[in-house]
Amino acid sequence: MRGKFPAGVLMALALLIPAAPAMARTPSPGPNEACQTVDRKVYQDVRTMVAIDLDTATTTQVRLLANQILAEANRESLPVLPGALQERLNGTADDLRAFLRTDLENAWSTALRVSVAQTLTNAGPNVRAAAKKVLDAPSVDAYLAYLNDGRYAARALDCASQSSPTPTSTPRPTPTPTPTPTAQPTPSATSSATTTGAPTAAPSASADAPGGSGGGLPLTGADTATVVTIGAVLLLLGGAGYLIGRRRRSRFVA
Repeated sequence: MRGKFPAGVLMALALLIPAAPAMARTPSPGPNEACQTVDRKVYQDVRTMVAIDLDTATTTQVRLLANQILAEANRESLPVLPGALQERLNGTADDLRAFLRTDLENAWSTALRVSVAQTLTNAGPNVRAAAKKVLDAPSVDAYLAYLNDGRYAARALDCASQSSPTPTSTPRPTPTPTPTPTAQPTPSATSSATTTGAPTAAPSASADAPGGSGGGLPLTGADTATVVTIGAVLLLLGGAGYLIGRRRRSRFVA
């Protein structure tokens, strides 16, 4: 019970005693991840909280300082640092004094860096750019400036771009062409066109040519007409000669 009672008293004192003058700072409201105006979370500079000489301070003073830093780290929801402090508080006074003297700033810097990286979750383009710039040039001063002010300014820009989207031109709808009715042909016209347009098969010349190998009869109409005409002419000439010869004979007898 003796070990627990002083620890409880030190924790109460750590919560009641102001850790640093920076705690009196009243932050202005800023936008959160949902673009709602809320009170800013202020991250304290742990270096200003170490206001005692760790080499000459008593064990009570050292434990009180460690509890003050632990309370602030829990309020800021810092990773890494609260666990490291609690582990030293559960150990010896020499281990706690050595941690505050040499390892506190490294653990605190790591906790701030992780906190900066956590702001990238579901962040807008301005917050991402600001956080990446800080992570590329690591320092506790840059971490504090981003967590206390930079991320809120970048988030305000992202929220402003979301509330006023860029107007986009709506394309005009393309008019649908109305189909033109076409005249349907009547059955008679169709049948007439079909009959008229059908090509007539021409007779093959090779099948009716005389002397051909198609096996058809030779054409003799032209030759027969010529022979008949010549015969008729000869007959007429013969008849005329006969009549002329008869007349001459009759005249001679008389």
